[in-house]
Amino acid sequence: MTTLFGINNCDTIKKTKKWFDDHNVDYQFHDYKKLDCSEQLIKQFLEHFSYQELINTRGTTWRKLPDSVKSSLDRKSAITLMHEQPSMIKRPLINSEGSWLLGFNEKQLEDLFI
Repeated sequence: MTTLFGINNCDTIKKTKKWFDDHNVDYQFHDYKKLDCSEQLIKQFLEHFSYQELINTRGTTWRKLPDSVKSSLDRKSAITLMHEQPSMIKRPLINSEGSWLLGFNEKQLEDLFI
């Protein structure tokens, strides 16, 4: 089973869902806003990606943070931050039977699903 993690109103998530539908990929969607993004789930993400990779530093949520928070970020504080504000996690985050992808990359999607 494939799991797509993200936020329903994200344009990149919508694009990924459309790609999945167009390519008949069976998936379930884990919406952080509705289903939460637990610290345990974030730690699972961190088994595959660094916190630097997971945090979307181009997004509004990150840009609104005080510089003191940004400059003192470490693994522990990143986990807390992503748990409290999951919209700052890069999207899409995909797990398909143990293979993980971060970000929309059509070539990587094709390699994994076609």
